[in-house]
Amino acid sequence: MRETGATALSYGAGLADAASIRDLRTLSQRRLPKAVFDYIDGGAEDETALRDNEDGFLGWHLVHRIAVNVAERSAKVELLGREQALPLVFSPTGLTGFYHPNGEILAARAAGRMGIPYTLSTMSVASIEEVAKGAPETDLWFQLYGLRDRDWMHGLVRRAQEAGYRVLCVTLDLPVSGRRERDVHNRFTMPLRPSLANVLDLALHPSWSFGVLRSPPRFGNFEDAGTTGFTNIAQRIAGSFDASLHWGDVQKLRDLWRGPMVIKGVMHPEDAAKAVEIGCEALMVSNHGGRQLDHSPAPVTMLPEIARAVGRRAQLIVDGGVRRGTDILKAVGLGATACSIGRPFLWGLTAGGQEGAEKAITLLRHELDVAMILLGVARLSAVTPDHLRPAQRRTRT
Repeated sequence: MRETGATALSYGAGLADAASIRDLRTLSQRRLPKAVFDYIDGGAEDETALRDNEDGFLGWHLVHRIAVNVAERSAKVELLGREQALPLVFSPTGLTGFYHPNGEILAARAAGRMGIPYTLSTMSVASIEEVAKGAPETDLWFQLYGLRDRDWMHGLVRRAQEAGYRVLCVTLDLPVSGRRERDVHNRFTMPLRPSLANVLDLALHPSWSFGVLRSPPRFGNFEDAGTTGFTNIAQRIAGSFDASLHWGDVQKLRDLWRGPMVIKGVMHPEDAAKAVEIGCEALMVSNHGGRQLDHSPAPVTMLPEIARAVGRRAQLIVDGGVRRGTDILKAVGLGATACSIGRPFLWGLTAGGQEGAEKAITLLRHELDVAMILLGVARLSAVTPDHLRPAQRRTRT
């Protein structure tokens, strides 16, 4: 499903020259209508948490060691019982197939080709089964939201299990959607609400607009829920999130799922300990990319406390703010097994399809390798807190 010919040129123009994740963001911003780019890029309210997620990594210096043989290196990690080529996971991102035609399948294929897991969102355009069929070689994880209709929620779990997904990732930090003011200003809705500004913006981004016309948005996992039509399904989903979800419900999911289970949205040590008690093998330390509760701390800053709370009983995945290979090293030094990335791969995907998503991983892989050489570590397991020193907090420019 790789793009070819003129389509590939329009989607991937400038991709070869991208030297960083920031460059992919710039390419993505050029290609997408403003309302769509802002929906991916933005955060809640003042976007303080969004900025702090990146800047949190600047609170640590890396202290290198010398005269260490690093001629041969490996960034492989064992994550939830499987060896991965890199300490990275693609985060669940809703509507990925809206940002780029067949986005979920292309992103899953990119992750598989690069040897890392892909996490499919409940709110995906392509269905659970379509992604499993389209990316059979990828280590697939399924992300589940807490939904009012427990029978439907449990049915999604069964569908993922039957389709061959290996890991269940339960997101617990979205009892209600955060207020994202960029979307309010842009009048962003699904489907897009017609306005003069939106129509003009769509006309200025023809490659994206034509892609949407060829592959209209849908919610693949909800199409057999007794509701038809995209707008009707979107309205149904908007009222589906459940603020009453509690640990008893999570325990039922743990009992239902036959395989590793991750809790996403952990930010407090006591919650981390509770998740481990009910049998979760990994925790995703996350504030939902700064899109939910503004002024929440950066996940990387909470990592040491959570690592102390769970010890070796569960693996930790840091989600939010990773933009450089050095960020990955810092997270590992603070107790993480891996990092989860959302916006970086979305920027790559929207800039260049599957090739762009692979580019995002390639950039981080190269930066990580160079940083390991310079830090003086040949294996990620050699990175310890002794390689880190507190630094005065700065703002990433």
